[in-house]
Amino acid sequence: MRDTRESRLLLVLLIAIAFALITVDIRGGEDSPVDGARSAAAAVFGPIESGVSSAVDPVGNAVAAIRDSGERHDRLARLEQENAALKAKLGSDDRNRSRLKQLDKMIKIAGEGQYGIKGAQVIAIGAAQGFSWTITIDVGANDGIQRDMTVLNGDGLVGRVTTVGPNTATVLLANDPDFTVGTRMESSDELGFASGQGDRPLRVELLNGKAEVKKGDRLVTFGSQADKPFVPGVPVGIVSRVDPSGGNLTRTLYVTPYVGFSKLDIVGVVVRAPAKDPRDTVLPDKPKPTPRPTVTVTVTPGAEAPGEGQDQPRADGSTDPLTEGQNEPQADGPYEPPVYGQNQYEQEQ
Repeated sequence: MRDTRESRLLLVLLIAIAFALITVDIRGGEDSPVDGARSAAAAVFGPIESGVSSAVDPVGNAVAAIRDSGERHDRLARLEQENAALKAKLGSDDRNRSRLKQLDKMIKIAGEGQYGIKGAQVIAIGAAQGFSWTITIDVGANDGIQRDMTVLNGDGLVGRVTTVGPNTATVLLANDPDFTVGTRMESSDELGFASGQGDRPLRVELLNGKAEVKKGDRLVTFGSQADKPFVPGVPVGIVSRVDPSGGNLTRTLYVTPYVGFSKLDIVGVVVRAPAKDPRDTVLPDKPKPTPRPTVTVTVTPGAEAPGEGQDQPRADGSTDPLTEGQNEPQADGPYEPPVYGQNQYEQEQ
């Protein structure tokens, strides 16, 4: 439409009519005279609005999904982090429980033997020290640790301190080939010297070649002069094999150590020796023997075996003539005992 004077007057007139209709509709309320026209318009334009809405809604949903995807990703990442933290906490709790158990056992040994100990944690194994079996612990000179102190854990003898730094120390393990410790047999008090053999049992040379030793006997440390490098009474291991004496001056034993040297974690350095030798009091309780069940065989009396005191029926209902007619008088003459051991010819004669 061209912008003329008539068109402007028409626009003003239409606007005035629209305001008038709005005023009449508002004042009329539910009885508005234009309600019918509004309903007719809704019937005509409603489907068009629905179609436009259905066409636009997927686009709006996609925009909303894109807008919310960042929040979902952040929430998922946060949940994954919380899950990982929970798993790490559970793993840490398991490790802490294991360490607490080791610490309890070590404190028990220290109490039974009256050892003054300094707790430590293994922080490295001895790859840096060549081929020797060593560990590094997180205590040193600043903690009162000195060279040639005994190291133990909740199971028994671990080794001895060889090198001391300000905050760390190196321990030579009891299974190292260069390690030697004096031992004493439980009960019999037979003395010997145990040497490490790596991942094999300890080798013990008893001073008495005629000593009575058997598999399962136990050994503890004999102790050193001035309690260095070894305090007495620390459990060493159990005899697993005994070599024949053969008349030698010494006797060789092979001892399985109490300590698992490949899984050390919490250890204790003995910084104060006991006032007296604890002897065998630190050894763990001996396992109780498992009772063996007693088997009683009961024989139930059954039918007598064939031929034992009874006649055996044949298939035709008659009895065995070897048993039926014996010790009975013959019908045509006096009783004659059966003849055994003669040949057929003698019987016919």
